[in-house]
Amino acid sequence: MKLYISRFILGALFLFTQYISAQTLSKNQFKVKGNCEMCKTRIESAAKKAGAKTAVYSVDFQTLTLETDKVSSDDILKKVAEVGHDNEKFKASDTTYEGLPGCCHYDRDLQPSQTETHHKHHADATISPKKENEFYVRGNCASCKARIEKASKDAGADTAEWNAEKQTVTLHFDPSKTSSDKILKATADAGHDNEKYKASDAVYNSLPGCCLYDRNFTFGEPNPKMHYEEETKHEDRKDNETSSDKEDHSQHEKSIDGVVVTGSKAATALSKKEAGLVFNIDKKELLKAACCNLSESFETNATVDVSFSNAVTGTKQLKMLGLDQKYTSLTKEQLPEIRGLASAYGLNFIPGRWIESIQLTKGGSTVTNGYESITGQINTELLKNAKTPETSLNLFSDFNGRAEINITNVSPINDKWSQTFLLHGNGTFGNTDMNDDGFLDRPKGTQINAAYLLNYNDLEKSGFGSHFGINFIRDERTAGQIGFDKKLGQDKQPFYGVGIDISRFQVWNKTGYVFKGKPYQSIGWMNQYIYHQQDSFFGLRNYAGQQHTYYSNLIFESIIGNTNHKYKAGASFLYDGYKETYLLDDMRRNEIVPGIFAEYTLTGLKYTLVAGSRVDFHNLAGTQFTPRLNFKYDFTPQTILRLSAGRGFRTANVFAESQQYFASNRAINILPNGGNIYGLRPEIAWNYGASLQQEFKLFGRKSSIVADFFRTDFQDQVLVDLDRSPQQLTFYNLDGKSFANSFQTQWDFMPVKNLEVRLAYKYYDVQADYIGGRREVPFMAKHRGFVNLAYSTNKNDNGGFWSFDTTLNWVGKQRLPDTSTNPAEFQLPTYSESYAVLNAQISRNFNKKIRAYVGGENLTSYYQKNAIVDFKNPFGSYFDGGMVYAPIMKANFYLGLDVTF
Repeated sequence: MKLYISRFILGALFLFTQYISAQTLSKNQFKVKGNCEMCKTRIESAAKKAGAKTAVYSVDFQTLTLETDKVSSDDILKKVAEVGHDNEKFKASDTTYEGLPGCCHYDRDLQPSQTETHHKHHADATISPKKENEFYVRGNCASCKARIEKASKDAGADTAEWNAEKQTVTLHFDPSKTSSDKILKATADAGHDNEKYKASDAVYNSLPGCCLYDRNFTFGEPNPKMHYEEETKHEDRKDNETSSDKEDHSQHEKSIDGVVVTGSKAATALSKKEAGLVFNIDKKELLKAACCNLSESFETNATVDVSFSNAVTGTKQLKMLGLDQKYTSLTKEQLPEIRGLASAYGLNFIPGRWIESIQLTKGGSTVTNGYESITGQINTELLKNAKTPETSLNLFSDFNGRAEINITNVSPINDKWSQTFLLHGNGTFGNTDMNDDGFLDRPKGTQINAAYLLNYNDLEKSGFGSHFGINFIRDERTAGQIGFDKKLGQDKQPFYGVGIDISRFQVWNKTGYVFKGKPYQSIGWMNQYIYHQQDSFFGLRNYAGQQHTYYSNLIFESIIGNTNHKYKAGASFLYDGYKETYLLDDMRRNEIVPGIFAEYTLTGLKYTLVAGSRVDFHNLAGTQFTPRLNFKYDFTPQTILRLSAGRGFRTANVFAESQQYFASNRAINILPNGGNIYGLRPEIAWNYGASLQQEFKLFGRKSSIVADFFRTDFQDQVLVDLDRSPQQLTFYNLDGKSFANSFQTQWDFMPVKNLEVRLAYKYYDVQADYIGGRREVPFMAKHRGFVNLAYSTNKNDNGGFWSFDTTLNWVGKQRLPDTSTNPAEFQLPTYSESYAVLNAQISRNFNKKIRAYVGGENLTSYYQKNAIVDFKNPFGSYFDGGMVYAPIMKANFYLGLDVTF
């Protein structure tokens, strides 16, 4: 009897317990079906988004516990069903359920007890959600990638490859030595949540700010904070984004080194992930000034110095790190571009409106791009990315007779093919003589420039990508005295004239392949052919040149073990065929240069090391060994130190590269020194550099300071001696030392909303041992200052806004060539005056399709009054148009219109 009573009491107690449990569940706990940690994250995230104060899902008990305030539980459970999870109130649609990852497909007919049993079997399945060796791990950026892969390897993985987009790590390991469980635990211990383990709050909170990933998004879905391309998607950039910056940012595509190149879409950004000092300049930066061609594309950039080369031809030259343009590698689409016979006028052959982005590298660049870079590399990428067809028209004119038109069309053909049509025409028709010396301040003439690009991108599926381009240029210029008639021979008229006619044709292709299942391994092959013809005369002297160039570069890229250890290796071939005529001299040579190279990249948690070398077998300059090293160390994500060292060599084209001095009556004198090119040896130099980048908050907004120092030491150099005699232009090889020290500090900040400020100071010390002793290199100011202000208003409902940009360049005194043996009236001072140049522009975007702008150059109207020595007697012994250290034109105003269809 007691036994029955006991059973009755226990049964009643059991039923009462179940009743109380049911009453409690009805208040804040609900049955929801799911399988794994991915399900847990998805369910909890949906509940919180629906308004739950807290949401805790138990996979073991298939229950969701909620704390709610104003939102009803029915509303929350409905949202849970909408993301794919059946519950006691609502059932998910079949389409949503089928769209869940395979590991999340719970049995929709099982009872709770059976579901619990299923989950136990599923626990092992979550270890391999996609592939046998692939696991979900959360992270944001390149620093996360390095940390995850290092933790995995330290825990025994042979290789580890973390994919930012998929939020997965692919592991290969020996099961007898370690396990996926051990590796994933080590990953969590390093701060990264994964499908098996969650990082402790203390470790997570100690991660750098850029690595603080969203802990609530569902595995298998996009990470809302992922910014693997740190310089363009870093959340801190929001603090520094103006209206003009808020235009759509292009998606970064998978790429093959040297084959598919995409740049940062910030107006100007210093790449934080590159070991070298690399600035990415977007086309939005180029809209801040006239930027009619590449020579005018650096007016708002403090790194590159732009100056007139002489007072007759009106062309501009770039200088970087205190040295002439010829020591900087100038490439287009990562292919050699402005070199050889194109050195003097090549900057005019890349229209500004054709440019999609520019990558500017200070110091030694990668060995994969060749041996000629000494002070750095400037690479130009042409327009070729558009999701929808886009045609743009640009009209430009200044108040002194210069006009141009640009038509660009970028359009996708289908999901794999796209094409670009580029057309440019310009003309200078007015007689501009602002200093009243009877000579044109800039040449008159026309240019027709056309290009076609064809792109194929199937890297995601087949692994293939290809880029084809063709370009034709015809440029004709006339300069000299205003009365000069180019149709008459120079000997039939009294006026001094200059004529420059250039024809240029080039075709290139870049094709690459990404190996299936190995996104870190690729091969790319680049080829280019260039024909360049120049026919010119400068008064009574003629100069003509013809160049045929074929370039080929094969690059293979892969890893050693994991992506912490990457390498590139390949071979290149360069052929330059030159035929030059100067006065009665006929000079011909063929340069044939096969080469091989290799580069290794080591990536750690806080450092990146890139070490490379190449060997080139030059038929005229001999075998040349070119090592280069770049190192980056992140003290913090905001404090970055960079070090670089490297060697470069080049062959000097003394005639083509010195055409700025042809508009004079200097006799050319070459002092041979046993070399095979004009009797001269090749130029060889070592470059060393260090930079410190510091980011911080100022006025609650992002601010950054970059300070760098570079030194270039020439082992051998072809000196251009302007001091030996005002009537001579003398070339000879260095016998002694030649060096250039460059220091620059730049500060970017935003004092108030939408106002960007860029301040910079540069110091140069450039000296060489000439025949007459060590002297400062002429036309190089020791001190330079730079101020750039950019303000944009907020966009209106139509996408319209105003932009205001101004740039002030201050240039200190420069040493001028020795003219002491000239008559007193034709002598120049030892040093020039210092001066300042102010440029400004106002633009109005009426909407996303129409933009108008007006601006002024050299608004201070400072100009060199004695730009031409003895301009009254251009055929006399003292005439010299190459002694230019400052602008030769006063203030010049322009206006333009951009229309997009």
